[in-house]
Amino acid sequence: MAATMKDIARRTGLGLATISSYFNGGNVREKNRIKIEEAIQELHYEVNEVARGLKTNATKTIGVVIPELNNTFCAEIITGMEDVLRSHGYATIVCDCRTDKRLERDAVEFLSRKRVDGIISMPVDAEGNHLKKFQKTGKPIVLIDRRIRELSCDSVLVDNEKAAEDAMRVFFQAGHRKIGIIGGPEEISTAQERLQGYRNAYEKENIPVRESLIYHGDYTIQGGVQGIEKLVADNPDMTAVFVTNYEMTMGAVIGVNELALKIPEQLSMIGFDNLQFARACNPKLTIVAQPTPSIAREVAGIMLKRLEEAASEDTEPITEKLGAEIIMGKSVRVPDEKENL
Repeated sequence: MAATMKDIARRTGLGLATISSYFNGGNVREKNRIKIEEAIQELHYEVNEVARGLKTNATKTIGVVIPELNNTFCAEIITGMEDVLRSHGYATIVCDCRTDKRLERDAVEFLSRKRVDGIISMPVDAEGNHLKKFQKTGKPIVLIDRRIRELSCDSVLVDNEKAAEDAMRVFFQAGHRKIGIIGGPEEISTAQERLQGYRNAYEKENIPVRESLIYHGDYTIQGGVQGIEKLVADNPDMTAVFVTNYEMTMGAVIGVNELALKIPEQLSMIGFDNLQFARACNPKLTIVAQPTPSIAREVAGIMLKRLEEAASEDTEPITEKLGAEIIMGKSVRVPDEKENL
């Protein structure tokens, strides 16, 4: 005979109200949650998720929409979030929109039809009308890494301006003055912030920015290849380049190799993310490293807070801004004085 909620109550010594609250997604003390989950396993109790979802309007699933599943930054965050969410009884449905606004809109509509309890998104579409529509359901949204104008929701961000300024400071302290940047799409907030950090660093050095040293990429490997080719062609006197995401960093390294340039002898470089790739480069690449484990924990924690504490409508959005770290390699050299003339 299949186990029932009464069997779980007898095994745990808890009341049926507490057991019911657990299954309906309500607030349950951590020690009681552990007792209930142990009893579920011991008794081989099977939860009818469909029936529970129809009754409570909760499916214990979270939708995740990311721009590129093969992006190391995204993959590390997804893994970390899933660990936290799974430990609280939530599953995830991950949608890869391949940096395509239409696919992103389709993904949100799909997740809405699946009646997910909330959506975590690293948005591609800066307008975010699809997410604004989902928000009208009253379910929570947590954004990763990027903001959407006129969408009031929780977000976990990195201090991109400071990260870019810190990277530029490494170049300036080494003596570089003609520094290129391979930035991201102009409509994406992270790209705007990193470019602003680049401009801030020049301003602090009282050096005017040469606009030909700025390339707007698309956060892809090919974008990095094209960016380095364009910057080198337009600025033969460029001594250093700052590449502002991981895929474009890979592309820039490929482009440098295809141009038969040597790092750092002919071009110094600072990239973004993926320490393992940086270590595999010869010489080891200096990079800006974002705190992916902390981002994952914060995002999952905020989502759980919204789901389990039944926040009121007038609750202020939570914005967490985390710091990045410069991990030094051997890809930045001191230029000759004549190179800065």
